[in-house]
Amino acid sequence: MKAAYLEEFDGPITVRTVPDPDCPVDGAVVAVRACGVCRSDHHGWKGHNPNVVLPHVMGHEFAGEVIATGPECHGFKPGDRVTAPFVLGCGHCRDCQTGNPTICDSQQVIGFTFWGAYAEQVAISNADFNLVHLPEDLDFIAAAGMGCRVTTSWRALTDRAGLEPGEWLVIHGSGGIGLSAVIIAAALGARILAVDISDDALAMAKELGANAVLNVTGLNDVGAAVRDLTGGGAHVSIDALGTQVTFENSLRSLRKLGRHVQIGMPVGRHATVELPLLELIYSRQLTIHGTRGLSAAGFAPLLDMVSAGRLDPGRLVTRTIPLSGAGAALAEMDTGQPAGVTVIDMSLN
Repeated sequence: MKAAYLEEFDGPITVRTVPDPDCPVDGAVVAVRACGVCRSDHHGWKGHNPNVVLPHVMGHEFAGEVIATGPECHGFKPGDRVTAPFVLGCGHCRDCQTGNPTICDSQQVIGFTFWGAYAEQVAISNADFNLVHLPEDLDFIAAAGMGCRVTTSWRALTDRAGLEPGEWLVIHGSGGIGLSAVIIAAALGARILAVDISDDALAMAKELGANAVLNVTGLNDVGAAVRDLTGGGAHVSIDALGTQVTFENSLRSLRKLGRHVQIGMPVGRHATVELPLLELIYSRQLTIHGTRGLSAAGFAPLLDMVSAGRLDPGRLVTRTIPLSGAGAALAEMDTGQPAGVTVIDMSLN
């Protein structure tokens, strides 16, 4: 099969022929039809993720069709249209059995702990637990655009934060995660303030349903500006980037008893931050949630909303590229990236 092959961190990614993946006895091999290009992939490409061992094939936001199944896979068959969460649980431990495979001690992560979906095929273990059937009315490009961004944002807002209709949500960072949160929060009936330093990203957030936007370029006190715009502060705030600045801005954006959700992955110097414990957490009685991914079982209500026409992940996709364009798309993230989501369309190869 053809795959986008990485041999050197922060180096070129070339398309080459590599062996087809073996089918796990309890798993499936999926022919990849589309795969999103995510900032998490950028972290892997730069060498920030210790799970990535070279040579490597990245890609975790895939959609495709099953072409083979192992003898212990009973819920899927060749021809089924599928996707999967990027965190694959073992399916047997207490965490998995209680609906929390994203904290499974034996988890595998597509495109990080094993070769991913920047390729014509990807193998998924424990398919009955980890694969997800796609609705017939959701095309592969939109499903890949949904990827980890929509699913992670869905869990962050509906499960971790418990966002309610009419509440103010402020989103720090209007990239793929942030824009995904916009369309979900709009469908849930929340009031939305999108924050970024890019006018293009904020324009797209407005188009997707944000009630207000704020460009914070040169702004000294982001928290005060947000509290002013939201009449005392957001009920829920998310850090969609994972930097020390956006983390603290998120906390300072909240009203008393507000809920912060950390979606953006902190790396490097941002992985450890100073926490304004007395001033914010203690005095304002804030709640801090971490979140990472969504279980396969958790896709059902999200996909029901998509099928009902209340949420269209395809609106996030602003361009499609061939597999050979993966390296250039990741390199763009060094200094920024176009608004919206980029998807590899395997039919363009």
